[in-house]
Amino acid sequence: MKTFVDIAEEESEAEESDFKPLTAEEADQWRKRYAPLSMGLIVGGQVLVGLLVVLLVWLGVGRAEVVWSAAYGVLAVVVPAGLFARGLSPKRLSAGSGNAMAKFVVWEFGKVFLTVAMLVAAPRLVSGLNWLALLASMVITMKTYWVALLVKPGFLKLIHKEKS
Repeated sequence: MKTFVDIAEEESEAEESDFKPLTAEEADQWRKRYAPLSMGLIVGGQVLVGLLVVLLVWLGVGRAEVVWSAAYGVLAVVVPAGLFARGLSPKRLSAGSGNAMAKFVVWEFGKVFLTVAMLVAAPRLVSGLNWLALLASMVITMKTYWVALLVKPGFLKLIHKEKS
C-alpha cells in the first residue's frame, strides 16, 4: 500500500520530468509580456478615478459639502497609497539592507494608520461632512487596484493558462 509520502514523491518526480527551463531569449520575452505593474501608475490611476468621481458628484449633486466630502474620501485613499508606493519604491528597497517583507509590513501599517487618522479628522476638516459621499468615493478609488490588474495586458491570458 502506498503512503501519502510515496504518492507525493511520485507526483513531484512527474512534475520535474515535465519541467523545461526557459532559454535566455524566452525568459526576456516572458519578462516583457508580464512586466510588473508600477505602483506609481496605480496611484496615478487612483488620482484620475478620484477626480472623475468628484467631477461626477459635482455634476450630479452640486452641493459643496457633498463634493468636499467625496474629495476628502479620495484624498484619504490617494495620500496614504502614494506614501506607501514611495516607501516601497525599488530605489528605497535596494538602498537598505533590511528585509523587504518587514519594510512592506511597516509601510502597510503606516498606510492604514494614516487612512484611519484622516477618517477621524474628517468631521473637523470638512464642514457638513457627508459620510456616504466620503465612503463611496473611497471605495471606488480603492478599487482602481483591481481594474489595473484586469486591464494589465497579459494578465487574463496568464490566469487562463494556469487554469488549463
